[in-house]
Amino acid sequence: MTVPILPGEHIDDLQRNHLQIIQNPEKFCFGMDAVLLSGFAKAPEGGTVLDLCTGTGIIPILMSAKTEAGHFTALEIQRESADMARRSVLLNGLEDKIDIVEGDVKEAGSMFAAASFDVVTCNPPYMKENHGLTNPGDARAIARHEILCTFEDVAAAAGKLVRSGGHFYLVHRPFRLPEIFAVLAKYHLEPKRMRLVYPYADREPNMVLLDCVRGANPRLSVEKPLVVYRAPGVYTEEITGLYGY
Repeated sequence: MTVPILPGEHIDDLQRNHLQIIQNPEKFCFGMDAVLLSGFAKAPEGGTVLDLCTGTGIIPILMSAKTEAGHFTALEIQRESADMARRSVLLNGLEDKIDIVEGDVKEAGSMFAAASFDVVTCNPPYMKENHGLTNPGDARAIARHEILCTFEDVAAAAGKLVRSGGHFYLVHRPFRLPEIFAVLAKYHLEPKRMRLVYPYADREPNMVLLDCVRGANPRLSVEKPLVVYRAPGVYTEEITGLYGY
């Protein structure tokens, strides 16, 4: 099947199982946070996974190679991003395994059956709506800022759609952890594993990976730090492995 590539788009090699993705650098390209989440998240063999705020579909595409999940559903509100995601799915021959759905996270609870997914993943917008915002209609701004959804919108959807005992995996910024924990508790999503990501060993963490279980008892395990660079421009061995080089 010939998959159309539109002006401004290009195809990137994902360095894993010959997978590729269509992106437009003028719109938005996936970052390390999505790659780290795809490596941190787990899915049961044959399980169902829902990815919220999927963008161009990077997380379900990577998780299709990294897990034994049976089926992925990916929800994205921006039409252009959803279209690129659909074409990337076709490009990789994954149309029987990944469904791209265009829609709003705030309406996800009525779009899908309650407790119908074993796993929910999300790389949500990190920044409060007005923090450093210049163009609220820009695709990159929508992906990074809480313009069209808040973290509570994401948690509410995850809490309704993941089954009891199922997992909600997310990546976010450490400075928002107090708020994140409070919102997760509201929707009965108990943080069970946490891993902080450091750009360098001697810097403050700039990302946090969380594994939450719906309806679990409180007990949080903090895993060893994940360090991205051992020298400027030189990844640590663990990051190199996650990228599949």
